[in-house]
Amino acid sequence: MLRRLALTAVASLAVLSAAVPAATAGTGPLPLLPIPLPLPSALQGDDDTEKTQLRVTVSDSGDREADGVYELQCLPAGGTHPVAKQACDRLAELAQPTDRNGDADPFRPVPAGTMCTQQFGGSATARVTGTWRGQHVDASFDRTNGCEIARWNTLRPVLPNVR
Repeated sequence: MLRRLALTAVASLAVLSAAVPAATAGTGPLPLLPIPLPLPSALQGDDDTEKTQLRVTVSDSGDREADGVYELQCLPAGGTHPVAKQACDRLAELAQPTDRNGDADPFRPVPAGTMCTQQFGGSATARVTGTWRGQHVDASFDRTNGCEIARWNTLRPVLPNVR
């Protein structure tokens, strides 16, 4: 949607810049008026469908620096998250549809009945709450089997790299 708005704005500017010389050919130049033009909210990052504001709580990671509560905001990247820009970039990548249904929700739990390898990735846990792309998020993560480890790793660097 953001691309469509930007493309429309560029196309409109191109049409106007081509029309102004033709309109002023017989009358002389038009006076320039200082008229502020507001950007569409989607270009400013204020569109609720793009809003990302998350609280990430990590515990038992085995790394005292990784454990804690972090705030993450995107568009623009900020908050107390130690690598906010990289985390927002990763979330933007994950927003692209990847499965058959066009769903790209990295916070979705492992579906019931999924066969997962029985490996233990450590006692680290995380909880992510807030808003991602305008959608409510309340997701828990651990590393108790292969599926959960893969789910955790998909969200790195939103979640810390743990051993």
